[in-house]
Parts: sequence; C-alpha cells; structure tokens
Amino acid sequence: MRAVFRACLGSLSMAGTCAWAANDAAGPLPAAPDGFPYVIGTQTFGAAYQFTDAARLVETAEAILAMGSNTLKFGMSEDYAASPSANARRALAEVRCLRDLAEREPAHRRVLDMSFAYTLIWAYPFAAGWWKDGYSQAAAEAQSKEIYDLACFLLKTYSGTGKTFYLGHWEGDWHLRDGYDTSTDAGIPPARVQGMVDWLNARQKAVDDARRDTPHTGVQVWNYAEVNLVRIAMQGRRTVTNDVLPKANVDYVSYSSYDTQADPNTLTAALTYIESKLPPKPGVPGKRVFIGEYGFPATSHSPAKQDELSRQVMRTALAWGCPFALYWEMYNNEVDKEGRQRGFWLIDDKGSRQPVYETHRRYYEWARKYVAETTQATGRQPAFDDFREAAVRWLGALP
Repeated sequence: MRAVFRACLGSLSMAGTCAWAANDAAGPLPAAPDGFPYVIGTQTFGAAYQFTDAARLVETAEAILAMGSNTLKFGMSEDYAASPSANARRALAEVRCLRDLAEREPAHRRVLDMSFAYTLIWAYPFAAGWWKDGYSQAAAEAQSKEIYDLACFLLKTYSGTGKTFYLGHWEGDWHLRDGYDTSTDAGIPPARVQGMVDWLNARQKAVDDARRDTPHTGVQVWNYAEVNLVRIAMQGRRTVTNDVLPKANVDYVSYSSYDTQADPNTLTAALTYIESKLPPKPGVPGKRVFIGEYGFPATSHSPAKQDELSRQVMRTALAWGCPFALYWEMYNNEVDKEGRQRGFWLIDDKGSRQPVYETHRRYYEWARKYVAETTQATGRQPAFDDFREAAVRWLGALP
C-alpha cells in the first residue's frame, strides 16, 4: 500500500497461531527450492508488530516459508534500519550500497539464502539522484552501477540454486505524480515522463549487462516496473501504463491492483490493457504482467469477507495467466491515527492466523499434491496452463 519502501519469525505458540524459529545469521545455501510456479504468494514490508526478537524481515520471511510459499517479496534501500518496523535492527557502517546490503547485512543475507524459488525486491540504490526533473547522467551512472552490482552478486552467489530474482520498485504512478492526486494530470510534465523512462531503461540495461557479464547457470535475475493507476489509464489519462511503459524495455510489469481488485471483469481488463502497452520481448517467457499487490483491510471487511474477496482475486489472476498474485501482506504495516491496525494481514497483531492465511496454506498443500500426483502419473510436471485451470477449479470449490 502507500507506506513506501520500508521492509522489514522466531517462536510463536498459541491457539490459532503458527510456530517456527528464526535468527538473523546467514546459513549454508539451501538445497534447490521447490521451483514450480504456484502464482499465489505474499510479501513483507514495514511490519507494525512482531512476536520474536529476530529482525522483522527474518521473522516474517520465516512465517511465509512456514505457511508453505516458495515466493518472497520485500524491499532493499538505504532505510533498511531506519525505524523499528524496518528490515534490520541496526545500520552497519560497512553497508554503503545495495550489494553490501545483500552480502554483508545479516538479515538480508539470511532471507536471500532461504529456500524461496522466487524473490521479488523493491531495489532502491543508496546513490543520490532522482528523475522528476529529468534523469541526470551522474545519477544514472551511480544508480545503474548499484543495480548492476546487486544483479551480478545474485547471479554469482546463487548460481546453480534454481532461484529467480526480480528487481523492481514501488507503485510507479505515485512516483510520477505529486502526492496522491488523481484529479488532474497537469502536474506531470513531459520531462518527468522522460525521466522515468530513462530511469527504467537504465535499470533494465544494468540487469541485462549483469546477465551478459556474469557466468551463471540455474539462476535468473529480471527487472520490472510497477504501475498502480490502471483504471484511469484505461480512460486515456497520463499514467505510467500509457506514457512510460511503451517507451521502456522492462522484462516484467507488476500491477498494484487496488483500483480494480474488487471486480473480476475490471481486473481482467486492466491486466490485458497493461499487456497491450508492453513492447515485445521474445527473450522473456510467458505472461509478463503480474499482480504485485492486492488486499482488503480488516477495518473495512470481516475476516470471512477478506478471505472471499482475496480468493476472487486469486482466481482472476490464475485464469488470466499472471506469473504472480501477491497478497498485501503477511503482517499488517498500516496503523491509523487512533493506533488501530488497518488489518492488511495474514497473521494479525495477536498472532492469530486469519481465514485468508488458511486459504493460502491449504492452497500450497493442494498445489504440491497436484504437482506430485501429475508428475507420478505422467512422468513430468504438469504444464503451467493445466495447473492454472486446476487451481481455479480448486479455489472455486472451496466452501
């Protein structure tokens, strides 16, 4: 949601909660992760509470693993230890760039080493410079070097593990606009649009160059952009979808889908519309648009309704062919002025698993069983499209 690029288990044991153990130390590389693309997943940013003394990033990542997911999304930036809800508990003098953060900061290295097959990262370089008045050559060079160095580190370090990494950013339409004002497009001058195009293309080139320059096998690093105002884009308004994506060369696009998530038909139309704006990229397999955020706060919905609406988004994403549909989020990150948790959660601030958590957990159990039984019966894993169809049927049959 709108709490920006701050990422943030330990042991928990009470009725209706889960139990696990967490620590921040980097361990040995895991065995090859379960790499089947289950599509459904979640993420962790700025958790507003925790239940252990581990770094919040580690605690929440362990909770996501314990639920059964093979997908993690979190953030990396200079603010990695800026608040109690941030990824790590303290900043380190030796961490001066994104590669340092991945390699030397214990909490980040710990989660990168975990057995997630798919890791999505909001990657914001420490180097100064922004593009709203045009992207300067100095800023482009410094920030591109950080993205390049991070991508090289991931390709080299995790070669042979079967892991895939996606480097992206938070809701791009709020970057393009001043504040959260959608009443007018007047505050988006052409220089700002071009600045964002240049920014995204510089990030893409950094990832492309890293893949070219770094010997690797059994690991991938991709680059993505994120859009979030697609409903007004479909009205012809000035947006990242209409004005930036057609000039950008990104591998993938994430859609933070709050503006259409409540209606399956509108959400499907939005995904198709985003896809129509992407320049072709033959080297990237499958659909290139995914749902990077969706969620329904408990302050507006009962736990049962929260689960029902989430299943609806899951079915829509699977039917359309999204590579990911990521629920916002494992622990809630938003607290209102009265101190109430808004309830964007799978596990609430009392440690209770919500109905939507149980849907995720049961989904992973069903999905792994489906893949195993199909593989045993046919001698090969199911085709992705066959899996999607079966998953839609399974979710639709849930009471």
